[in-house]
Amino acid sequence: MTHALITGASAGIGEAFARLLAQQGYSLVIVARRQERLRELAGELEHQSGVSVTALTADLADPNAPAELTRQLDERDIRPELLVNNAGFSIREGFLESDWSTHAREIQVMMTAVTELCHRLAPAMREQGRGHIINVSSLAAFAPAAPGLLYTGIKSYVLHFSQALDMELKPHGVHVTALCPGFTWSEFHDVMGNRERMNRLPGLLWTTAEEVAEAGYNAVRAGKPVSVPGRVNRLLAGVSRWTPEALRYQLGRRADL
Repeated sequence: MTHALITGASAGIGEAFARLLAQQGYSLVIVARRQERLRELAGELEHQSGVSVTALTADLADPNAPAELTRQLDERDIRPELLVNNAGFSIREGFLESDWSTHAREIQVMMTAVTELCHRLAPAMREQGRGHIINVSSLAAFAPAAPGLLYTGIKSYVLHFSQALDMELKPHGVHVTALCPGFTWSEFHDVMGNRERMNRLPGLLWTTAEEVAEAGYNAVRAGKPVSVPGRVNRLLAGVSRWTPEALRYQLGRRADL
């Protein structure tokens, strides 16, 4: 039985991954904070796809959560061969306008937990000589930094960490992909409080959560260390890479998303 573990699975890209991987025949371990939504999704996927779905409630802002998740997997004798680190967190306020506890949660969810889950689960994949890891970064990893926000720096870390981990594990049959979506239709922007502003952006800039999940799955199966879904997004990423740093800084100062 081949298992996939997906964090942030209750909505958006995480839910899209759960549905896609269930269709591919994976037994799932879905992780999120919202217990009721997880259970609904687990029942729906088991009924539709006939796969086994284990729903584990966890808040990855808790520093103990990755170790506790690993313990629960060990109890069930589950060794995931596919890990999707998707759980997200972001804030709109400037760096000094937010409490440190808020920043610490953002770092814990999107950097520390991602890194720790890779560290805890990758050794079994290496031992078996096969496995796949998808770490959800963002098109923002290629973009100029915006005033006072940690998000761009965090997603840049996920991009570079994923590439470094892929270099280490690829000789052992384990592939790692940094998935870097651009604007994606999901509830993320509702949580951020900028849905109205986002809706004014041109439609060609947007992708669906399903398109993002499919691109990430296809990329990691093909052994590609980086996936940027969407032609426009790939163009933007390429242009940003070649933009002079002084200009990137000025563009970042004017960012107001």
